[in-house]
Amino acid sequence: MKALYPGSFDPLTFGHLDLINRGCDLFGEVLVAVLENPDKTPTFDLGTRLEQIRSATSHLNGVQVISFKGLTVRCAKENKADLILRGLRAMSDFEYELQIAHTNRSLEAYYETVFLVTEAHHSFLSSSVVKEVARFGGKVSHMVPEKVAKDLIRLFNYE
Repeated sequence: MKALYPGSFDPLTFGHLDLINRGCDLFGEVLVAVLENPDKTPTFDLGTRLEQIRSATSHLNGVQVISFKGLTVRCAKENKADLILRGLRAMSDFEYELQIAHTNRSLEAYYETVFLVTEAHHSFLSSSVVKEVARFGGKVSHMVPEKVAKDLIRLFNYE
């Protein structure tokens, strides 16, 4: 079974990596789909984000990393995914994710969204929090994979 795990991953956190790992265990194959959103200006360009994810998941069997534009359900269909995987950190995530899941089902009834609750010790992590900590020179090595931490240090010019 193939799960599509869509997101901006700007940057990839240990919370994301937790879901990828567990998704592989549950479904066998996880297609990490990095969204190219023309309405947002990402911290890392698409190529860097793809490289960061590939580096962090190179030890896993069953992970493929791609980019996509447009609708998640279209990406799922084009890549023959069986379901959409999303993560929940807190109740505040649930309302947004439920709305997106219902929207996806209204567009393509075939696709179920499966939610995994992130491990408790990752529940505070978000890409926005990581970037904010890094921007002000804080330690992020416990929040993101090594390559991502190095890229953030280089981006924000601190050590």
